[in-house]
Amino acid sequence: MDKKEITLLLVEDDPTLGYLLREYLTMHRFHILLAKTGKEALILLAEHKFDLAILDVMLPDTDGFELAKNIQSIHPSLPFLFLTARSLKVDVLKGFSLGAVDYLKKPIDEEELVVRIKSLLTRIQPTQHKEKTTEISKIGKYHFHYKNQTLDFQGKKTTLTKREAELLRFLDLNKNNLCSHKEILNTLWGKSDYFNKKSLNVFITHLRKYLQEDTSISIENIHKQGFILRVEEPLNE
Repeated sequence: MDKKEITLLLVEDDPTLGYLLREYLTMHRFHILLAKTGKEALILLAEHKFDLAILDVMLPDTDGFELAKNIQSIHPSLPFLFLTARSLKVDVLKGFSLGAVDYLKKPIDEEELVVRIKSLLTRIQPTQHKEKTTEISKIGKYHFHYKNQTLDFQGKKTTLTKREAELLRFLDLNKNNLCSHKEILNTLWGKSDYFNKKSLNVFITHLRKYLQEDTSISIENIHKQGFILRVEEPLNE
């Protein structure tokens, strides 16, 4: 992150808040492109390459959740977070279920936002990982390509969100061993709290669905402790 210019898409319909956030983030050496509507955001996405998108939920022509779905379909590898005044638990869980890497509630402290963004980018950029990310790992009868965010089962390919790929990779690296809630959340979410734990449970449900074709694989819930990715080794190769 030191030498490469980080480009952020900021989608915020409040002109005052949008201007303030853009100026503050620019001061911290981020390149910011501001969109005031979902339509403007999609145009910018078609014309530029971004490292992270910051989405307001309430927009004049759509809502941030629908915009996030569009982003996922067009740019599945682009991480995004929500910045919104909507703080009901159902909204937070919906945001994470769509693949958001964070959900920040307004009013937001600008300094905290910068710290969160830097922390997120450090975790989610593949070049920052110490382990190799270009290799295809075998999970039971599946082939998991972390960098491409794909899971292949006998020719059937599933594209994962960034967070799903991160979580599966974490479980795979610790295969058949307990991964505590706190360990997973601090590593991938950056914070262990109630909302992030609920989000983690949503992503575990997604992964279980993706892996259900192979009965030798299970993600076991250890009550109040964490999860274990169990993979039964075949008796004969």
